[in-house]
Parts: sequence; C-alpha cells; structure tokens
Amino acid sequence: MSSIPKIVVLGAGYGGILTAQKLQKELNYNEADVTLVNRHDYHYFTTHLHMPAAGTDSIDHTRVQISKLIDEFKIDLVKSNVQEIRLYDKKVILEDGTLSYDYLIIALGGEPESFGIPGLAEHAMTIRSINSVRLIRQHIEYQFARYKMDENRKDRLNFVIGGAGFSGIEFVAELADRIPGLCKEYDVDPALVHIYNVEAAPTALPGFDPELVEYAMDVLKKKGVTFKIGTAIKECTPKGVILATDEEIKSATVIWTGGIRGNRLVDAAGFETMRGRVKIDEYLRAPGHENVFIIGDNSLMFNEEGRPYPPTAQIAMQQGVICAHNVVASIRNQQPKKFVFSNKGTVASLGKGEAIATVGTKKFKGWTAAQLKKLVDMRYLFIIGGIPLVLRKGRFF
Repeated sequence: MSSIPKIVVLGAGYGGILTAQKLQKELNYNEADVTLVNRHDYHYFTTHLHMPAAGTDSIDHTRVQISKLIDEFKIDLVKSNVQEIRLYDKKVILEDGTLSYDYLIIALGGEPESFGIPGLAEHAMTIRSINSVRLIRQHIEYQFARYKMDENRKDRLNFVIGGAGFSGIEFVAELADRIPGLCKEYDVDPALVHIYNVEAAPTALPGFDPELVEYAMDVLKKKGVTFKIGTAIKECTPKGVILATDEEIKSATVIWTGGIRGNRLVDAAGFETMRGRVKIDEYLRAPGHENVFIIGDNSLMFNEEGRPYPPTAQIAMQQGVICAHNVVASIRNQQPKKFVFSNKGTVASLGKGEAIATVGTKKFKGWTAAQLKKLVDMRYLFIIGGIPLVLRKGRFF
C-alpha cells in the first residue's frame, strides 16, 4: 500500500454520492486520494424517474451536476464507463484508462431483472436512466400522435406496465394523471385508452400494509387503471404481452418495472453472488476482501427475520455514510462501525395529491401522505446539497 491510500468509488447514485461526501468531510488533507467514477457528470434521483417518464415533470428536476455536490479539490471526478473490476491486482479498467486502488467502494447500481421472460429484453422499455426516461416519454407521445393517422391500431392506446411494486405503481399513477392531457392535446377519446398493470405476486405493493394497498388500488382504478394481479407475464412480443393465463394484451408500449438485480460487473469480478448481489459482512465488506466495500443494489444484507433488505434508496444512503466511516477507520487503524439499518418509513406516490405511507406503526394516505412524500424528497435534497439545492429542485406544491 502506498503512503497515501487510493480510494476509488464506483458509481454516483444514492450510495456512492453519500460515500463521497462523507469521505471528503472526514478525511484530512493529504490523508488519501479519492476518485469518484461515474458514467455521467450528473447525479440523478432514481426514485423520481417515473414522473418525467410519464411526462408529468421535467427531467431537470431529477438530476444535479456532481460538481455541485462534491469538492473537486478533495475528490477527483472521472466521467467514464467501468469495463472490468480486477480484484487480483487491485485495478479498475475503464473504457479510457485504468485506476489502481487500495480501497474500492462498489456502488454501481443495479440492472433490470427479466426473470428469464422471453422477449422482455427485446420488446420492453425500462425506467432506469435519464435517457431511458426520455425514450419512454417520447414513445408514449408518439403513440397518441400516430393513432390519429392510423386509427385501426387500437393497441397504440394500450399501455402495459409489468410489475406492481413501488416503481410500477408510481409510474402507473403518473401515467394515469397524464392521459387526460394527452387525449385533449391529440384529440383522442379517453375511453379508448387502457392502462394495464400486471403483477405476478398475489398483491400489488408486496410488503406494504394491506389496508393501504387496497386504498392505493382503489385510487388508481378510479383513474382508469386495470390490474392483473397474481398473473405473470409469460412472454413479451412485438405485439404486446402474453400472460400466464394465455390471455394476450396487444400493446405498442410495454414498460417493465418488475425488479432489479445486481450489476453484471460484480458477477464478472468473481464474487459469489445471488442475482448479481454480494452477501456482505456487517461492516459492508465483500467476503475475503477487507479493502472492498459493496453498497446499494449490489449488496445483500439480511434483517433479523433472515429476509434480505430490499435495495432501496434509503438503505443505500445509510450504507454510504457507514461505508465512508469504515474506510477512514481502516486507514487510521480504528474500529469500524457495524451497519444497522434504521427504517425511517416508506412512502409510495399515487399521483398528484395522493400517496400512501407508513412511519413506524402509523399509516397515512391521501393528501397527508403526499405531503410526507414531498418532505422525504426535500430531506434528501437537503442532505446532499443543503438549502440551495432544496430551493432549486424541491417540489413545494
């Protein structure tokens, strides 16, 4: 190890950006060289992407330049794609160079999980990045514009969303809010538009309080959403989807939100993985590699009941803070901290003025829950960028 340790952070998502910010705060001058690698020069809010995807909010509200979040005198930002992680010689291969490290933090984010459904990768779109969001929004608007020129294609006004977890439900809600405006803009009869939400599990929003799930589904049904619960997508085709019941839904638009897995680069690095996720220790370290930390979508940790924590923004943020602390502790030969997840509550948006939430044992729905959602969002903006970022990106009404 060199006299000045080299710390490399891969990814500037929720976990990566909190790690970088905590490192720049805790490290003394010249105590370590820190490099943050990200494919874009901006950090985006994954939990907001469903809104610009549906067209109910601007993309500008979902991202912020990384240079505004870190001190570039303390952290080197490298804009590049990671090609390979070489554990055996402590190197990260980028598309345009190589980085050596003494400490590696893998916070690359996950990838869509298709569960082996034929045709899904080829024919469905996913809400995973700024560019994918642009594509979805433009595609939806194109279907409305094209329908008026091709009115025998009723499937252009059928929208299938696979997955009724958080991402699926929140996107469905925003799309349902957007449809009336699109119908008015393109002179389309709203009765011709159909939104289908397909979920293989026996309930929407698995793990959420049943009373709140029922409320959420009622709200969305009134907005025109048709649920297909307890029914898996068997195949995705150029013409739509075929369900496990052999029912075919013809659609020019299939959007998959049915889950994520870890990053393929983690698999390729040689870690033992489960769906691309590594079972890390209580200090967030990879097995057999005390200098490699894995957080966010690529990490696998279990709660007291033996169930894996879901890969949420909340857990990634908390991991980022502890990860940075433990890297600094290792450099200083101090005792690391064990990671203990603190559940601050869960909120799911149901469109304008509607949401459901649980905070501790309390349940909220409707307008109150929607305000909690805004508070959660503004709290994150404050954590990473202070009051100026809240004022620039916050949604106050």
